[in-house]
Amino acid sequence: MAGRARARRNAPPREDVMAAAMEMIAERGLEQLTMAALGREVGMSSGHLLYYFGSKDELLLRTLEWSEDRLGGERRTLLARDATARARLDAYVELYVPEGHRDPHWILWLEVWNRSLNADEEGRDRQAAIERAWHRDLVALLAEGVSRGEFPAVDADRFATRLRALLDGFSIHVAIGLRGTGRSQVLVHAREFLDASLRPRD
Repeated sequence: MAGRARARRNAPPREDVMAAAMEMIAERGLEQLTMAALGREVGMSSGHLLYYFGSKDELLLRTLEWSEDRLGGERRTLLARDATARARLDAYVELYVPEGHRDPHWILWLEVWNRSLNADEEGRDRQAAIERAWHRDLVALLAEGVSRGEFPAVDADRFATRLRALLDGFSIHVAIGLRGTGRSQVLVHAREFLDASLRPRD
């Protein structure tokens, strides 16, 4: 019991474990990641990590949730800025799109989607909760733009669904490094789409 207590006291902060897991998953993929390698990186035994997470799939999902908590804070801050709805929408898109090839956050998402067919109901619910947060904030921003007269009278929920599908498709191309689809090009495409779709009508 004393040994276990010391191990718990000496365990690295949760954020350090998640940060290391995210970087290693981005570099190697979940299949190539071992608990032993992660343990060496953060100074924990593989047994301790397995006790804490139970499986690599649980490690993946918890790491995604941790990463999304951080992004969620950034998203809430930018959406609360004193700026036009369109300026905040552009900032939302910039936050959404990967920084580049093998963006660690997006690699987590690709790994989660890759395992969705075999995920249990709890795992699907947790994934859906993350998706809903992005969707809910986007719908609220679009509805605000419509109410202020910045945007035409679009159905905010339907438009948000279509915009996120567009961003997901482009973002996958960026994350996997598809030639001819870099971040800057995707942002141009997104702005052109928004310009054409949300231009106020006279």
